[in-house]
Amino acid sequence: MNVSRQLEPLLRNRLVQLLLFGAVLLWMIPLPDPLFDKPYTTTMESADGELLGARIARDGQWRFPVVDSLPAKFETALLLFEDEYFYYHWGVNPLSIIKALLTNVRAGNIKRGGSTLSMQVIRMSRGNPSRTIWNKLLETLSAIKLELFYSKQEILNLYASHAPFGGNVVGLTAASWRYYGRSPEQLSWGEVAALAVLPNQPSIVFPGKNEKVYRKKRDFLLTKLYEKGLIDEITLELSKAEDLPSQPHDLPQIAPHLLTELIKAGNQDKRNRVTLNPKLQENITDLTEKHLQNLNANYIFNGAVLVVDLLSGETKAYVGNVDTDKIHSPSVDIIQAKRSTGSLLKPFLYAAAIDDGQITPRQLLGDYPVFFEGFSPKNFDLQFRGAVHADEALTRSLNLPFVLLLKEYGIQKFHQKLKRIGMNSLTHSANHYGLSLILGGAESSLWELVNMYANLYRVYRHSLGQPITAQYDGVNYISHQYLLGQPKEITLKGEAAKEFGIGAIWAMFEAMKGLHRPDDFAGWEQFRSSTPISWKTGTSFGFRDAWAIGLNGRYAVGVWVGNADGEGRPGLVGGKAAAPLMFQVFEQLESDRFAEVPTSETQLFEICQESGQKANSYCEHTKEESLPITVENTSACTYHQLLHLDQTEKYQVNSSCYDVNQIVHKSWFVLPPVQAWYYRQYNTNYKSPPKYLLACDQMLRMPTLEMIYPQPNAKVYIPKELDGTFGQSVFEAAHSDSKATIYWHLDGEYLGSTRRVHQVGIYTMPGLHQLHLLDDQGQELNLKFEVIGEG
Repeated sequence: MNVSRQLEPLLRNRLVQLLLFGAVLLWMIPLPDPLFDKPYTTTMESADGELLGARIARDGQWRFPVVDSLPAKFETALLLFEDEYFYYHWGVNPLSIIKALLTNVRAGNIKRGGSTLSMQVIRMSRGNPSRTIWNKLLETLSAIKLELFYSKQEILNLYASHAPFGGNVVGLTAASWRYYGRSPEQLSWGEVAALAVLPNQPSIVFPGKNEKVYRKKRDFLLTKLYEKGLIDEITLELSKAEDLPSQPHDLPQIAPHLLTELIKAGNQDKRNRVTLNPKLQENITDLTEKHLQNLNANYIFNGAVLVVDLLSGETKAYVGNVDTDKIHSPSVDIIQAKRSTGSLLKPFLYAAAIDDGQITPRQLLGDYPVFFEGFSPKNFDLQFRGAVHADEALTRSLNLPFVLLLKEYGIQKFHQKLKRIGMNSLTHSANHYGLSLILGGAESSLWELVNMYANLYRVYRHSLGQPITAQYDGVNYISHQYLLGQPKEITLKGEAAKEFGIGAIWAMFEAMKGLHRPDDFAGWEQFRSSTPISWKTGTSFGFRDAWAIGLNGRYAVGVWVGNADGEGRPGLVGGKAAAPLMFQVFEQLESDRFAEVPTSETQLFEICQESGQKANSYCEHTKEESLPITVENTSACTYHQLLHLDQTEKYQVNSSCYDVNQIVHKSWFVLPPVQAWYYRQYNTNYKSPPKYLLACDQMLRMPTLEMIYPQPNAKVYIPKELDGTFGQSVFEAAHSDSKATIYWHLDGEYLGSTRRVHQVGIYTMPGLHQLHLLDDQGQELNLKFEVIGEG
């Protein structure tokens, strides 16, 4: 009795020492941090968890990111097969180890492992080292430590995410998609059992190998589930009758270019939940492929479509590229690629000029030949209309009116405005682009351009029903998103959010609904939806890019068609190649209200119907229109004038040649000579002002003679011909009187006369020269210019 009493303190000390030694040993054994330092498959899922695409891990394994939970079926089957007492042990199951030891001794070799799931997690995290006593001891101690720092659920998730399932398939999620083409949550009991037994011996049993052994293991697990009362007899029989998985399935690739963009944006190795609508994505991909098949005959092979929810900014469809032949740069993501913008910036200039009080929505803009140093823009149809209403110029996508408008508005000013509303691709100075900026001289992407249009729509839409103080909110200018739950990135804040007035934006979208479309849009009407759509097309120089961007009040749709390698093709224009596809996409989409007048930013104005400007006292045909309040700052009609005529109304007169009491005063619509020359070719009802009586003082007359080319003090380049002589340059003038005769003189020498078409080919040497024009009414025009030729 005394001996036992003497031993008790010793035993207690030894026990404390043993516990302390164990604690120190556990503390000394490090757990890897992170436990698994492995590259993962980059996955892309829809909002409801549907797999849309996946990119294999950098080590060539299909290893999906760690799951945050396990389907109940799989957890039940796994624990019953691998570690039935998982929730009752502390990392090591002594009973299992003893059973395994006895079994292996009887068999004379390793038949049973005795490892718990926690021990297997440690083994996998250490790279599956050889099975030695030391490694087993280390796994055992590490498993205990693992249980101290990780919850049971976390350990299960780690196991299910890193267990081998045969070949290069790692983890439950990868196995479910590769072997069954579905998520783990959608698997049957038979399928769950087939997967639960795979990690036990993945090198011996996996789909397509040792099917007899594989089936026996699965059926054993199913029987065990039945015996435990976890499944009924019918489920048991049906599950055993199911086929085992064989060849791996290809994983979905519904939006491969967006997956690439996710990786480029820093989302590699992650589970990415995106805002795409899978059904819409597939439908639009099919539409794009069919559309491109029709264009393949013209050697046009690539196309891209982007659909964005206007109010939320979420991307709903992202077809980065379609190549029906799979050989024409199919991997290029056109949505993010920088391409020439064509005419897609014209609506922004239109809105900016209205917002600045420079023009009214329907004001006449000049459309006549202009010549700048190294830049001689033309309309797509090579025609000149003299003068055209601004909204019509926009819908017809005329180049010259917008070049002249940009010159008046200011290149630097417009350049900065575009950058502020999101055109970050403008990496050069305004002078670098020059006036060509409005015709496609700059590059942008479909992603960026659609974002710019949608931002302006949000400004308009959020103004409806809002107090004036809340109308210009920075939340309207956001970067579009494709990740679910991604915080909105506001790109304009404070006063900057009022970059465009609501009235000007509304006028822009109203003009973009217009019916005036150029001849190359033939047939577009058949695609026009009953829902009003504001849309604009663009065509780059050399027919390399065809664009179409539209908004229906609910969605913005952007379309690009062309060749990814930049090869141009005849007929590759926005109206024919891109707009039809855009309208087909809109047929798949819901629309929303898109016609309300922003009353707080508009007011009624009396407008001259001919000029589109505010009416002056001489305008005979006027109407009241609700227009942006900035119209108040525009000029009254500059085209309607009060002419002073003789009693017959055949001649203009003034006080120098006619009795003031006999003069007839009459309102007249008068265009400048150059504009009038081209305008009357499209408007046969245009009446030129009557001639002046010859006796009238010329100083009081209105100018009727104007030079088209060259402009005063211009530098004209004349090349040498093959024989070494200098060639000619064609000079052109315009007269408001279609029947007038113009007499041409160069440096004092008479060159000849012209009537109706006033063009003269001039041969001359380099140097300074003077041109003198005289019409049959005695009006003169003098012009100095310099000829630059080869030395």
